[in-house]
Amino acid sequence: MSRILLRIWRRYRDTALFVKMTVGFVLGLIVAFIFGERAQVLSPLGDILLNLLQLIVIPIIMVTLIDAVNSTRPGNLVRVAFKTFAFYILTTIAAVVISLALALLINPGTGLHRPEKSAETPDAPSFVDQLVSIFPDNFFKALADGNILALIFVSMVMGLTLAGMRRSSDETISGFGKLVYDLVLAAKEMTFRILSGILQYAPFGVLALVASDIGSQGLDALAALGKLTGVVYAGLAAQILLIYIPLLLINRIPVGGFFRVAGAPMATAFTTQSSSGTIPVSLEATRKAGILQEVAGFVIPLGATINMDGAVIRLGASVVLAANIVGHDMTVLELGAVVLTATFVSIGTAGVPGAGLIGLTILLQQAGLPLETVALVAGVDVILGMGATMINITGDLVGVHLIDKSEKRIVAPSAELREG
Repeated sequence: MSRILLRIWRRYRDTALFVKMTVGFVLGLIVAFIFGERAQVLSPLGDILLNLLQLIVIPIIMVTLIDAVNSTRPGNLVRVAFKTFAFYILTTIAAVVISLALALLINPGTGLHRPEKSAETPDAPSFVDQLVSIFPDNFFKALADGNILALIFVSMVMGLTLAGMRRSSDETISGFGKLVYDLVLAAKEMTFRILSGILQYAPFGVLALVASDIGSQGLDALAALGKLTGVVYAGLAAQILLIYIPLLLINRIPVGGFFRVAGAPMATAFTTQSSSGTIPVSLEATRKAGILQEVAGFVIPLGATINMDGAVIRLGASVVLAANIVGHDMTVLELGAVVLTATFVSIGTAGVPGAGLIGLTILLQQAGLPLETVALVAGVDVILGMGATMINITGDLVGVHLIDKSEKRIVAPSAELREG
């Protein structure tokens, strides 16, 4: 009996993560369709997966970034940062333009009535508060709060300091630096081993999350606001087909190979609806793809915090929905304002609980449209959030592949010159 169980375990362990996640997702849908709201009994199993991913995300971000800073020159880091911000801002603008174009073509709000009540939305943090929070006054509070931007800042400071110690002419300081760096590498190996164990449980958590979320409200929500959901998912598909795939092809990155690598992070993002929680899975995928880890260690955590292509697709479609409800034809100037506002709102509210509803509230206020629309969108928030988060993560992975290829073009000739 023990041999049979061991054989089953080994077969399960060696099966590709994407296959296991897909099976978990499909089984979750089947359970949701059969049991409906009763499938919520499985929600604790999904919560365990979310907790485990959140548990490992901060250690992985910190050790990966510290190692990345130590493995690259300061000038290279600035160059990678510039490419990262440029890529995320441009693809976000493209995403909201696609969303508005599709929404204006399909008019998702036609036939819907203005809700009599509004949904509660969290307070949106100001830009100044967001900026100040990057520089924490208490390291342990930043850890406890899961303040990703603050932890990125602290990790980069620690990495730069450690790099300076290792290169010090003082042998004692240099020795201390080497000792700490060895500890960082050991911690990195340990965290990825823990992650490997968590990912063995992930398919069961995915099954539970899909079954409980879809079973509790997904089907009714889709029936009530199917047109908006269709517009959003069409926008998500268009972002992949019109932006991501052409970028991969232009840079001669095999599309099939990319999606084989990206499959597991995309499935994790779809089911967990957590960009930050998917960071460990994304970093593991970049390791398997041979991405420079000094690039991945910077681009992936930052992307999970500021890259919100999927979120702005939701926002653009929802604004047009609100305009349709009140019979308002938006002008070109109003649409342009929505593009710019959605781009910055998506960055400013990223990582905040209820970020989608916060962003929509800000956009509706800016456009002078009824805030009660938030209540309608809240009804399909789970369905929209799944697809939006998946696109956010897909954009992160496209970005890291493009930047990696760009850096390798620069690094390879430099290495040849040094050897010559």
